[in-house]
Amino acid sequence: MRRMWWWWRLTENRIIMKKILIHATAVLLSFIYLFIINHTINPITLKGPYFLKFYLILILGFYASVFMLKIFGETISKTTFYFLISIFLLGIVKLIKGIFLGKPVGFLMMILIMELIVMLIINVFRINHKMK
Repeated sequence: MRRMWWWWRLTENRIIMKKILIHATAVLLSFIYLFIINHTINPITLKGPYFLKFYLILILGFYASVFMLKIFGETISKTTFYFLISIFLLGIVKLIKGIFLGKPVGFLMMILIMELIVMLIINVFRINHKMK
């Protein structure tokens, strides 16, 4: 009995690590783009269109990884929502900084609203999957 529990725990950890690896790949690629093009690791220091390009690459890469997980038949887990929330908080921090500096933040606001809508849709699918 004890051996079966140990094997189940190991399998569960492998599934979680697979999800983290897939999501981290998208984040890593966007940060490599950030370093190669803008010669920085800190996305908050970027100005206007440079941050928007980085943020769109980050979001599109992350959502591609989410859809890739769905294609593999995996469920959307807490790990996915932690990544979603951290990406969203990065956009919120940049939005607040732009508002305080008096910069135009319309495009970033539209992207954040779209991100909220997608997060709600993903959450609805997650709840529907749990009920089945």
